[in-house]
Amino acid sequence: MLDPALRALVRSLATHRPIRVEPRPDFAQASVALLVRPAPTLFDVLLIRRAERVGDPWSGHMAFPGGRREPEDATALATAIRETEEEVRIDLAASGTLIGALDDIAPRGASRKIVVSPFVFAVPEETVASTTPEVFATHWIPVHRLRAREARGQYLHYLDTGAHMRFPAYTHEGQVIWGLTHRILQQFLELAPRSNASGLK
Repeated sequence: MLDPALRALVRSLATHRPIRVEPRPDFAQASVALLVRPAPTLFDVLLIRRAERVGDPWSGHMAFPGGRREPEDATALATAIRETEEEVRIDLAASGTLIGALDDIAPRGASRKIVVSPFVFAVPEETVASTTPEVFATHWIPVHRLRAREARGQYLHYLDTGAHMRFPAYTHEGQVIWGLTHRILQQFLELAPRSNASGLK
């Protein structure tokens, strides 16, 4: 049985109709898993810091477990499940509960042609995420900390020309969450319950 706060999240996500982007031959397809686990203050959200890898445009970034769809993946959901097991050693098929999905999202820059489908899973309180060659670190972040005013910030992304672009961001213990991950997380926080008060049980 799900924790009361997670049951409230299920009800909230049930009212959301995810916007899906029609597949295009010139766009790669990818999926991510947004994992939540029960905590004393609502629930925690899992983010990872990707390993530094040459040629990876998201090298070293904060992100959700996930990656590109492979030919053996029957669905976008299957991609999220496979990538989560590969990256953080959590078997969502065995221990996760799919509780909803968020809107497809794509980078705003024209140079990166990819569409990402986010899926939300509940996992048991004792779930542990492991590091792997693709993942430098894992972070279970209390959702209330992401909503705190001090967690809101900006990220300056420097271009090869020396110019820079300014993006909204969340910060947590020195880690900066921006770009696609920020946009997915922002969408999630708009839908997630804000308390575990009576009425959410």
